[in-house]
Amino acid sequence: MQTTPPMDASGKQPPDGPVGSDRVLAVLLELARHPSGVGLEEMARSVAGSKPTVHRALASLRRAGLAEQDGRGHYLLGDEFVRIAFAFHEARPEHVRIQGVLETLAARFGETVHYAVLDGRDVVYRSKVDAPSGPVRLTSSIGGRNPAHATGVGKLLLSYRLHSLEDVTGWIGDRPLERPTDNTIVTAAGLHRELAEIRERGYSVDDQENEPGVNCLALPAFLTSAIVPSGAISISALAYRTPLPELVRRVAEMRSIIAGQKSQTQRKEAE
Repeated sequence: MQTTPPMDASGKQPPDGPVGSDRVLAVLLELARHPSGVGLEEMARSVAGSKPTVHRALASLRRAGLAEQDGRGHYLLGDEFVRIAFAFHEARPEHVRIQGVLETLAARFGETVHYAVLDGRDVVYRSKVDAPSGPVRLTSSIGGRNPAHATGVGKLLLSYRLHSLEDVTGWIGDRPLERPTDNTIVTAAGLHRELAEIRERGYSVDDQENEPGVNCLALPAFLTSAIVPSGAISISALAYRTPLPELVRRVAEMRSIIAGQKSQTQRKEAE
């Protein structure tokens, strides 16, 4: 629904037109990029709008509790937005069903565990449990994205969708694959070979392909289907602390934990 601002003295609307829902959403998304707050002038530049229009959008968000203004006059996301976001995430069926697995794996392996889904050319992290100890934390975050071809979870999920070289070539299209590190696979032929190997062995690895010094092993998660994975679970480890061969050596242990937790969850749901 569009909201129309008041007419000015001449009976005309302001130059940049009504404060529509698109403008309000653009302001909301921009606020999320500034956890310490952002001034009106900078916000107007970021969303390519005039200060009066952006100010009206911010006023709408403040009335709903989705934005607030601090003592410096800077705007930031409101507590109500944070409450809604966390409540929605905690109530997601997939989060409820997968959280126990992630916590068990993180405790057993002492490394960070993710649950991610495929979204176009990216993976989106839906859940994350940090390593229980150690001063170093991975930079990944719930809702964050990474290139699918450069991650263990992404490659595993792609292996279920892209079976031929033609499939891979079509998925890549005319946009070159990003190369976050020197180890990243960036050719159609190379990715096709990698996906075939993943299908054969049943798991995927990331050998410092997305971030230097970080490797991972990923397995499918079948939350909604016994054939098509709803997402993938990965153990992401600092290479110096848990080398990739160590993760591969313990893949059967990882599979057992995932299968056992799934059976336990299904029994609880049936009760």
